[in-house]
Amino acid sequence: MRFPNFTLNSQVTIVTGGNKGIGRTIALCMAQAGAHVIVTGRTEHELQEVCTEIKRFGNKVLWVEMDVRNAMNVKRMVAQVLEAFGRIDVLVNNAGISHVLPAEDHTEEIWDAIIDTNLKGVFLCSQAVCRQMIKQKRGSIVNMSSQAGTVGLLNHVAYCASKGGVNLLTKVLALEWAPHNVRVNAIAPTVIRTPMTDKVFADKDVRAEMTAKIPLGRFGEPEDVAGAVIFLASEASGMVTGHVLLVDGGWTSR
Repeated sequence: MRFPNFTLNSQVTIVTGGNKGIGRTIALCMAQAGAHVIVTGRTEHELQEVCTEIKRFGNKVLWVEMDVRNAMNVKRMVAQVLEAFGRIDVLVNNAGISHVLPAEDHTEEIWDAIIDTNLKGVFLCSQAVCRQMIKQKRGSIVNMSSQAGTVGLLNHVAYCASKGGVNLLTKVLALEWAPHNVRVNAIAPTVIRTPMTDKVFADKDVRAEMTAKIPLGRFGEPEDVAGAVIFLASEASGMVTGHVLLVDGGWTSR
């Protein structure tokens, strides 16, 4: 009998947008699970800070300042990781942005920024990393989607479109790369408590209205997302690919 392995011992793991918010928690939790962690983002001092914390776990760590929307940035990041570690076991496509405003007020610039970061960036990073995973004949890619990829949210037209795209991108890549033993899955969280969402939902009435839509009766915590990511990255989920795992407290069950 083989017991499920939920650890990430010595796995070389890339977390995009790992310098703050949910990505920072994912990076720290993956390090706690035993992974060597590469953190990418666009703010140098935040990258340095999270890497200092990761080092407390005794893991190897690397930070790369980059923009997921830029193919050359992505290729350079992959080259740096391979030079430092020689392989890539896990990719967490976490980098993402959103703007809350009515559809009629979305500018072309806002639309492009959201789609390019949340969807194009996921594809560029997955494509660049998978070329190495195919050579290795193993790997796990975890994309950050959202419940907004399953249900519509008011004033989130570009964000919902991007996350719906991530869901189908995940399924197509899973089908194409399964013969190479490369698994591709996605996480779809509900509202997660971060400094950003605390500002957005500072109004008690708005906060209560949103919480009422979640059957478990609370917003999610970054650790709720990190636990799901670790499961999909680990060998414990070895037969799971092409799946979008909702971490939504039951929101989409209504």
